[in-house]
Amino acid sequence: MVSIKDISTKCGYSVATVSKALNDHSDIAESTKALVRKTAKDMGYFPNSSARALKTHRTYNIGVLFVDEAQSGLTHDYFARVLDSFKVEAEKNGYDITFINKHMKQKNMSYYEHSKYRGVDGVVIACIDFRDPDVIELIHGELPVVTIDHVFDNRTAIVSDNAKGMRDLIHYIYDMGHRKIAYIHGADSLVTQNRVGSYYKTLGELGIKVPDEYVKSGIYRDPDTAAKLTEELLDLKDRPTCILFPDDFSCIGGLNTIKERGLQIPDDISIAGYDGIPLSQMLNPKMTTVKQDTKSLGRSAAQKLIALIENPKATIIERVVIEGEVLYGQSVKKLN
Repeated sequence: MVSIKDISTKCGYSVATVSKALNDHSDIAESTKALVRKTAKDMGYFPNSSARALKTHRTYNIGVLFVDEAQSGLTHDYFARVLDSFKVEAEKNGYDITFINKHMKQKNMSYYEHSKYRGVDGVVIACIDFRDPDVIELIHGELPVVTIDHVFDNRTAIVSDNAKGMRDLIHYIYDMGHRKIAYIHGADSLVTQNRVGSYYKTLGELGIKVPDEYVKSGIYRDPDTAAKLTEELLDLKDRPTCILFPDDFSCIGGLNTIKERGLQIPDDISIAGYDGIPLSQMLNPKMTTVKQDTKSLGRSAAQKLIALIENPKATIIERVVIEGEVLYGQSVKKLN
């Protein structure tokens, strides 16, 4: 096995200089770093993570807690893109990621216990029931934690600006002449609360009173539920001219129901989604939706968590808000 001493002999630099070069110390010239890295690669050197852990008291391993109700895992377009961005940023800083769960072969562990068992330096939490007692245990533990799209008083959170996203979407639909705007929202969560609150607030500011039957409680990423609730809205005597869906994937269920009724989008009824996943722009007609900045969400979460890990004494509890943007498709008809 090639050692740092072997590289030192080959390069003609001291062991200390080679070690600093491999660890990207700022007091080593870039030309020296390049030579040492090339020599190490040519000699087949691989750093020993166990030795680095002993020296730095860190494993350079970050836990990812991701459990969605629909059990869609990393096929969940929105969170898959967030976590991909998180992974890229973590790896760029020398960290690996490990998924945290409750089940280890024959053992049942809490999320906190699994995190300790894996020896992770910190944990990012996304797409989970944040009221779960096991999540609360992890939140109140000593490990650095960053949450995505949920806020705890004692933890840094990276959140989408759902209130602004909904407000911008409704203003666009209003400007297209719509006054009867229904909303099928997702299951109760901070995200849902912000979107629903913004929906009512924005329409109220525009002088529109929303009938109770225009607001339906659905489930995120569930086209079947969206289809059923769309039927209920279409059956109303005074049906809406535009229906908002909890997310782009659920919107497919509503789209199919509308077409099965022999109605045309947007000529007979308009629709809009949320998230801005690629599929939404491949549909016919192309969907109007709010595209979330998944790259910034994931990157910011990784940066904040690594900062907490590497400089805990400078910890500041923050709420980082990331804005999205409306994608103007062809699914909303202009009425005036």
